[in-house]
Amino acid sequence: MRSVRDIRLFENIPILVRAALNVPIKNGEVASAYRLQQALPTIRFLAERGARVILISHTGEKGTETLRPAADVLGKLLPGVSFYPETVGERVRAAIRGLAPGHILVLENLRRNKGEQENDPAFARELAALADIFVEDSFDTCHRAHASIVGIPKLLPSYAGMLLEEEVRELSQARTPRHPALAVIGGSKFSTKEPVLTALLEIYDHVCVGGALANDFLKASGRDVGKSIFSSADPNAIKKILASPKLVLPIDSVIKDDVILDAGSGTSALLADLATHAKTILWNGPLGKYEEGFTAATIAFARAVAASRAHSIIGGGDTIAAIESLGLLSQFSFVSTGGGAMLDFLARGTLPGIEVLR
Repeated sequence: MRSVRDIRLFENIPILVRAALNVPIKNGEVASAYRLQQALPTIRFLAERGARVILISHTGEKGTETLRPAADVLGKLLPGVSFYPETVGERVRAAIRGLAPGHILVLENLRRNKGEQENDPAFARELAALADIFVEDSFDTCHRAHASIVGIPKLLPSYAGMLLEEEVRELSQARTPRHPALAVIGGSKFSTKEPVLTALLEIYDHVCVGGALANDFLKASGRDVGKSIFSSADPNAIKKILASPKLVLPIDSVIKDDVILDAGSGTSALLADLATHAKTILWNGPLGKYEEGFTAATIAFARAVAASRAHSIIGGGDTIAAIESLGLLSQFSFVSTGGGAMLDFLARGTLPGIEVLR
């Protein structure tokens, strides 16, 4: 990949940046600015060299949400930031022409245009018409074949931003870990986790599953999961992974109304012991039903990893939120901005949004 540092001309050049501005919004306010802070190095690098910086991103899933709260927070972190409530068209191009060198314009939510998720070539052309150069710095969406991810690089000279470069470097290192190596994968949806579990079992010494994901394996191993959520995935695929001696299942659970809601204290102790002896720890996804307040196992493991001497790599929104709430974020070696993108990269070593830059 060509780096943003390889761009030769900056002064007064309109540069389109696909940035990671998809942050949690509660009551119209940004609940966590972590991703915005991670986006700053590339934006600052371009602005300080006199580029006219145009930031594009999505927020939320419905396409109705606005990026204005994210733009407001960016304006407090960087000088010269403004927001324009449209994404493409002549009025947007006029706003960009009027943008002073070194200033930054945040455009509205890409997903308000259905052409984004449909990877519509016409929408990609409209976006590409806004600038002379494209910079991909939104690792968290590089697993999506959307117009702003894979369409624009076919139309403009394209470069990797600093955040994307760091993500690729760190997660590539996670695919060749120092041993003993411990991976912990939580959350749900076995179908989305199967590729990464298969890959990690090849290269890690212990791979622990948690959250609703663990229920599939507990059920397949003959343990009673009561009314707990489990997937309708191919039983043979689950049994194939279950057969690995490297797989670690919860040894106890927190149960309420016949539903497994969190890993138990015995599981937390087991994971803490594995973390103590590990030289590499990879973690993505909570260990319990985090969104309903069952956070004990997730918090216990966060503290164990922070206290370890291992090189630690974490990702996933709920995982990061838990660590942020404890004030421990700085004690982890690398915090990925990707959730699904992180898992896909670990499984495959690349992503569609990265391949198109090569």
